[in-house]
Amino acid sequence: MFRVWNAVGVTTPPGLRERKKQATRDALREAALRLALERGPDGVRVEDIAEAAGVSPRTYNNYFASREQAIVSAVTADREARVAAAVAARAPGDRLADAVTEAVVEQCTETGERAREVLLLLTARASLRDVYLASTADIEAPLAAVIAERLEDTGAQTSSRVLAASVAAAVRIALESWLRPAGPAEDAASPGAPGLVVPSGALHDRLRAALAPLAPAFDAAQRRVQP
Repeated sequence: MFRVWNAVGVTTPPGLRERKKQATRDALREAALRLALERGPDGVRVEDIAEAAGVSPRTYNNYFASREQAIVSAVTADREARVAAAVAARAPGDRLADAVTEAVVEQCTETGERAREVLLLLTARASLRDVYLASTADIEAPLAAVIAERLEDTGAQTSSRVLAASVAAAVRIALESWLRPAGPAEDAASPGAPGLVVPSGALHDRLRAALAPLAPAFDAAQRRVQP
């Protein structure tokens, strides 16, 4: 059973209404990705996705603002909740910097035939890449909640929010450097560059490198709460 992160980072089983909403969201994003893989993103309309999921276009608009958002939602598949859950599952005495790094690497990298098809889809469309990169911001809120719990961060939870925001930014930077535009004429620093991009190096290595500078901040925060 999937779980929902509340404002203080505690997971609770969702009620019937939330389960129905999640089922609709899952049906829409899976339909969006399937149709995009079959027809190409430009051959998919919102109406097509809604029909394939068995809902109205109006219902679709309650969940996603565009076809790109639905497709990327299928690719990331509750990544933010999975990252937070992986950190929460670590033993209390574990180094927080390592827990966060391993959770991000594990949940942000995929293997298998479908993963390769999805990667080709993302690398071929600038609009999808932009939404995919922007989706890293979703990591911040649930991760901040679980970091706050681990650090016993009360009140405004400033430290936890800063750390989580830094992690989200590091993930985006790693993905931007990994998804480089093809050809010397393209600006490698521009994630919105048109045309095909070529993944550069291993994503897990880029994620670890981007997160490494945050380790001292995590260590300092953790030392403040250790006896």
